Amino acid sequence: MALSLYVDTARWRAHQKSVIDQFPGLVPVCKGNGYGFGHERLSDEASRFGSDMLAVGTTYEAARIKDWFSGDLLVLTPFRRGEEPVPLPDRVIRSVSSVDGVHALVGARVVIECMSSMRRHGVSEQELGQLHAAIEDVRLEGFALHLPLDRTDGSDAVEEVIGWMDRLRAARLPLHTMFVSHLRAQEQARLQQQFPQTRFRARIGTRLWLGDHEATEYRGAVLDVTRVAKGDRFGYRQQKTASDGWLVVVAGGTSHGVGLEAPKALHGVMPRAKGVARAGLATVNRNLSPFVWAGKQRWFAEPPHMQVSILFVPSDAQEPKVGDELVAHLRHTTTQFDRLVDR
Repeated sequence: MALSLYVDTARWRAHQKSVIDQFPGLVPVCKGNGYGFGHERLSDEASRFGSDMLAVGTTYEAARIKDWFSGDLLVLTPFRRGEEPVPLPDRVIRSVSSVDGVHALVGARVVIECMSSMRRHGVSEQELGQLHAAIEDVRLEGFALHLPLDRTDGSDAVEEVIGWMDRLRAARLPLHTMFVSHLRAQEQARLQQQFPQTRFRARIGTRLWLGDHEATEYRGAVLDVTRVAKGDRFGYRQQKTASDGWLVVVAGGTSHGVGLEAPKALHGVMPRAKGVARAGLATVNRNLSPFVWAGKQRWFAEPPHMQVSILFVPSDAQEPKVGDELVAHLRHTTTQFDRLVDR
């Protein structure tokens, strides 16, 4: 009995192909928990569709993934002096976001990040003049821009990239390759047309692996079902049931990521109101679980345990049976499954 990730493999791969076709030179991203699929599976997928490069989050991820992917590995976290050294093969490319970092990586393959409107990290326009001497001692694979997802100020992503292209060109720095993130296909095509001598390579993770929501589904198996009457005590804290129904033990707990929700940016009155309502319910121990039974998301009976969750299903719903599977609305990037099932 397990928390399972079911994958409609043909549909999932068809979506991958559609994204790859839209973004020539795409660099697939495999970081964190492998977008819910795991590093080994995504490494295999990238090899299957013939990618020459795979982007990873950290040097520690690169050290693991090097045994599963034979092409170049681009580490997205920028190098910093004093970081713990991790033995890596020559096919690993380091991101660098400072002139000092470039100076420290003599002989290494590097991609230099430019400071975008994300304001996260990158070299500034004022530092470009210092890069001439620094890049003589490294193998420059290109420059990179990590762009924001939303542009509430109405600015244009293409214009931001063009601005950096003009600055780099004015500084007489090589423009053979520009790595970009969070551009639409038509935006990359516009850039490629305007700068035909530069190869634009989109680094894509979420859109590539998770863009078709119908291709994947989490399900938790029912392990036990216990009938309860109103007022019965149960669980670690011996709370009372609010009405008649069933306590349903389902595979999937905190070790899987169940009940661990990443913060979300809320836009608009209605989403904010729902957020306030959920917070209010949580103060009286009412928390909606990600598990669905008989067409409704069911409430946690108590906070999820390490490997299972206990749900309350009221008596007006159909009784779950041991061995049934409940669909679970879980975030891929925070979930660890017990097994993956290709369909």
